[in-house]
Amino acid sequence: MDVIQLSGYTEDEKLGIARKYLVPKQLEAHGLSEEQLKLDDDVLRLVTREYTREAGVRNLERRIADLCRKAAREIAEGRSEAVEVDETMARGWLGPRRFPADPRKRTADPGVATGLAYTPVGGDVLFIEATAYPGKGKLTITGQLGEVMQESAQAALSWVRANATRLGVPENWFAEHDVHIHVPAGAVPKDGPSAGITIATAIASLVLDKPVAEDVGMTGEITLTGQVLPIGGVREKVLAAQRAGLKRIVLPRDNEPDLEELPDETREELEFILVDAIGEVFDVAFGKGKSRSPKAAPSAERQAALPSV
Repeated sequence: MDVIQLSGYTEDEKLGIARKYLVPKQLEAHGLSEEQLKLDDDVLRLVTREYTREAGVRNLERRIADLCRKAAREIAEGRSEAVEVDETMARGWLGPRRFPADPRKRTADPGVATGLAYTPVGGDVLFIEATAYPGKGKLTITGQLGEVMQESAQAALSWVRANATRLGVPENWFAEHDVHIHVPAGAVPKDGPSAGITIATAIASLVLDKPVAEDVGMTGEITLTGQVLPIGGVREKVLAAQRAGLKRIVLPRDNEPDLEELPDETREELEFILVDAIGEVFDVAFGKGKSRSPKAAPSAERQAALPSV
């Protein structure tokens, strides 16, 4: 048997599935006709973004069913002959939104960077936090991080400490402070090397007292010399960034061929910054980076290396 990995749907794909399959199915299940209940695309996008952030469409169907039940009751009790749901009505029927409309506010304070993670059910956005307090240079890591991810945190801290003078950090800062790195959702185990550049950026943001750009997500492994190495799960991570409302994605340069596997709508909506070294990541995170056009074709050498489908 072969295992087929599914990376999840884009927002437009979810909208198409809902319009073509989920809405008709739930209308029939609740005894409603298309004339009795109208759900426009804006309402379906609202449900997708604020109530069902996921790789698939299972919860999207459940929320559509909730709207159908509310509409069926309105009609059955004689309060209306037909219901046209708008965004205000959808929010009233579905209650408080399950997911924040703009998770980018998490990076408003220095010491927080937005990473991208791969999970068995698709990609996810990962916020990595760093703080410091008087001490002797000790590193504390929390959030149920696996051994590989802990080593990435050690490597990230070592690079920042080794380059503290070049970054403009006072010479004795690390000797006089302990650093604590935490990844929220502490009950969920996390592992892998791809958070390296995100951890390094969070530490740099803390010691420089500069917040990371709110629209930037990043993924990549870091070495002790500051090189950024390629990672896996690019499609899943990029789709997660798109769902979360991020606009710029930092990727290792060696992952450039993976961009060709992304849906056209994703490449048009997002900007991709390809980097070789952690210094380039900092340029983007703190406002100096340049993007690579997502529509640009790869070089002839890269194109020749792409697998045929």
